Amino acid sequence: MAEITAGMVKELREKTDAPMMECKKALTEAAGDMVKAEEILRVKLGSKASKAATRITAEGVVGVYISGDGKLGAMIEVNCETDFVAKNDDFLKLTKDCAELVATKNPADVAALLALPLAEGTVESTRSALVGKIGENLSARRFVRVEAKGQLASYIHGGAKIGVLLDLVGGDAQLGKDLGMHIAASKPKSLDASGVSADLIDSERRVAIEKAKEAGKPEAMIEKIAEGSVQKFLKEVTLLGQVFVKAEDGKQTIEQLLKAKGASIASFTLFMVGEGIEKKVNDFAAEVAAQAAAAAQK
Repeated sequence: MAEITAGMVKELREKTDAPMMECKKALTEAAGDMVKAEEILRVKLGSKASKAATRITAEGVVGVYISGDGKLGAMIEVNCETDFVAKNDDFLKLTKDCAELVATKNPADVAALLALPLAEGTVESTRSALVGKIGENLSARRFVRVEAKGQLASYIHGGAKIGVLLDLVGGDAQLGKDLGMHIAASKPKSLDASGVSADLIDSERRVAIEKAKEAGKPEAMIEKIAEGSVQKFLKEVTLLGQVFVKAEDGKQTIEQLLKAKGASIASFTLFMVGEGIEKKVNDFAAEVAAQAAAAAQK
């Protein structure tokens, strides 16, 4: 049997918010398989073990650039170590400049972006000089560039911690703003079901089957119940299937809203600062104690 370490238990707890002992039991039952253990917890604890996987766990901002005609745009995430620096004017200018460079120069990746000319040097030399001035590490993490089929719209939320870049065909500026706000609030995984990974759908199906079995549902009904659960899940995580956050009747979906406006969405991108990054947590008391011990030895 695989050894269940404290680190494995901690990792599963951070992913799910489930109690420590439940995490250990699930890992033991899953023979150390983290994905299987997470599914076991979801079966046992339901929504209590479905903590959002996209926690904001690092600092920085999202920057957006859109050309005057709304046909070309880019969005970039630039990270730093503290929220204080994320509000620094020089840091914000670097982010803005990088977003424009991504749109106008079309770099292949972050390394190519860093090599582009900026100010009296390059993006990299500008970044390096700013690191020296501020005293914190800064890094361009990811970006997206869009040549629109319609008109680009953007939405920035929470001190530029969440950004949306949207290619809207038809509609108007207000619709673009409303859709951007909805995406930032509801965080869809894709435009429609075709963009949801098969692994994720299979996981939802397995969880639904196990829940139905534990509830004592007839064997003949289990597949139908599981399919219903999968379809409900897809409505919740796909943009077109989600209920519009500003729907007056609380029922109108994004798909219905677009149809009513004679519009469609060619693409969208959602960036959340620090998504998927493990943030280092400093134990100040331990750090002071370690410094005192080191000083005593000298």
